[in-house]
Amino acid sequence: MVIGIFGESCTGKSTLAEKIAASFPCEVFTGKDYLRLAKNENIAKVIFQKKLTAAVTGENIIYVISEKEHLPLLPDGAFRILVTADLDLIKSRFAQRMRGTLPAPVAVMLEKKHGSFDNIRHDIHVISGETDLDEVCKKIIARL
Repeated sequence: MVIGIFGESCTGKSTLAEKIAASFPCEVFTGKDYLRLAKNENIAKVIFQKKLTAAVTGENIIYVISEKEHLPLLPDGAFRILVTADLDLIKSRFAQRMRGTLPAPVAVMLEKKHGSFDNIRHDIHVISGETDLDEVCKKIIARL
């Protein structure tokens, strides 16, 4: 099974991936982690796409995506989870990553990107701080 977890930065995608990964054996990739599969980026991407396609009916892979450009790597048959959060929560989490201060240009960038994944096809919508992650894990395990 391939599980694609996608959404904006600081919405809780990695937290969800860790929780799911603790529930059953799987390999987790984030962003451009696939580059470790080959020295050449294009070759690495092709190898990764083949790996994901094979995993739809084979091994369990979680792919955490923060950039829309990586969404096409998800094969048909992947289980898609959209993770969203309130803009203020995203800004607060991002500020923590930046040692407590969110520079104005970063805040503007986050505002522009907010909602950019909302219309992407998904099987489950997780709202950070509202959705019970244990229930999400149960739904995924039920699909296995």
